[in-house]
Amino acid sequence: MWKKENEVAGQGLPGSMATYSEAVDEFSKQAAELLAHMPILTEARDAYQRAMKVSAEIRSMLDARDAKLQSLMAQLEEAVAVHSGKTSSDKKKAQSVTVEPTQATSEKPDYSRILP
Repeated sequence: MWKKENEVAGQGLPGSMATYSEAVDEFSKQAAELLAHMPILTEARDAYQRAMKVSAEIRSMLDARDAKLQSLMAQLEEAVAVHSGKTSSDKKKAQSVTVEPTQATSEKPDYSRILP
């Protein structure tokens, strides 16, 4: 009885070894190809981080300038109202555009989960 089971297991082994060997070869080939592209992925990540940093700086500058423009417009509207003799309650205010500044984050995304 033991001999029959060993013979059956022995007969299944060559096929299993061939499948295993094929899988290991495919994995090795794919892993080597991926590793060859890692410098490109790293460069892309670095470029993305630079772009996001500059984007946050530009956004911050634009927000500051928008605040200055809004302040200047409010001063101009008040000067026009005083010059024309209208008080704040007499004049009909035009709808003003409100811009809410965005918060620039200095946090960097965590890429450790994506790339080593």
